[in-house]
Amino acid sequence: MKIAVYCQHVLGIGHLFRVLEIAKALAPHEVLLLAGGRDLDVALPRHVRLHRLPGLVSDAAFAAWHTLDGRPAAEVLEQRRRQLLSLFREQRPDVFLVELYPFGRKAFREELDPLLEALAARPAPPCRVVCSLRDILVEKDPAAKHEARAVATLNRWFDLLLVHADPSVVRLEATFGRVADIRVPVRYTGFVAPAPPGGDRVFWRRRLGVAPEERLVVASAGGGKVGGDLLRAAAEAIRTLPDRPRVRLQVFTGPFADPALGAQLEKACPGRLRAAPFTPELRGWLTAADLSLSMAGYNTCMDLLVTRVPALVWPLAINREQPLRADLLARRGYLRRLEAADLDPARLAGTMRAAMDQPPPARAALDLNGARASAELITTPSRTGALP
Repeated sequence: MKIAVYCQHVLGIGHLFRVLEIAKALAPHEVLLLAGGRDLDVALPRHVRLHRLPGLVSDAAFAAWHTLDGRPAAEVLEQRRRQLLSLFREQRPDVFLVELYPFGRKAFREELDPLLEALAARPAPPCRVVCSLRDILVEKDPAAKHEARAVATLNRWFDLLLVHADPSVVRLEATFGRVADIRVPVRYTGFVAPAPPGGDRVFWRRRLGVAPEERLVVASAGGGKVGGDLLRAAAEAIRTLPDRPRVRLQVFTGPFADPALGAQLEKACPGRLRAAPFTPELRGWLTAADLSLSMAGYNTCMDLLVTRVPALVWPLAINREQPLRADLLARRGYLRRLEAADLDPARLAGTMRAAMDQPPPARAALDLNGARASAELITTPSRTGALP
């Protein structure tokens, strides 16, 4: 089976990494990954082939779109529209998996709607169209118009909606008001979480050069376009902690952060802080850590649940997505949410010290098998009936 997967990450990297987990689970089927965000050096499985679309990204406030080569956005969208139509005529996939749209990515409907219309008109064999949706949707204004358009598009062109959440934690109804009007099957897959890293805490501390008597704090900012305030607060807080026991801070600024940020942080906290833009072994670092400081994106929270590291999260507050996710997981004892006032260095240092003295959170009593369930539903049309 040939499966085309469309993913347009516009600010961070969470959308791309969630889609990659699903793509991995689709082996041995052939996967064509259509990606149009910033380039990221990520190893792909042998069954996944990348087709890069001309890049479009958003600013941190989602207020403006930018092309990666300086051309007008309208020109790039038109080029992408032609490329997608040509690619689908040539490749003729059996399934088209669309990440987020039509619940988001309205700016890309000029390239997606013509493609969906063409697929609906395609002679046999048909191409099934599946929507891949994360747990929590961001609010849109005006909400009624947005939801009406999303439902109409979904019912017209899609065959299945996958919601990547455990319904015991959050259901689509919590952030989308017209679920009752959706006519295609809706399936909850569970959260799409990565596999735990190979090796235990002792293994990873040895591998990463963490001394047995050291306390390791890992601070990360996802893609890095936002989150600098949290990393700077962490660096200042580490400076105020006593040197016995020694606390070491490892910072991952994000692949899209200001390249100078890491050096600035190391200078602010010499000898106790090391910074890098990105690591493919973040889960290994978290397994070795005594504490994690991060925001509350989908993938970051999944990493925290899998590694069971004590965690403080400062959710991005530009919309409801991260705050709501942080609250839902905090109520179950899997992490603690920080407020803006908690970033005061002295206050944060005390919070970090207390968190490091706590035992690891309990193993998550949640469905984290979303990648495998998604793959089964995508490749087995007979199992697309709606859940109650």
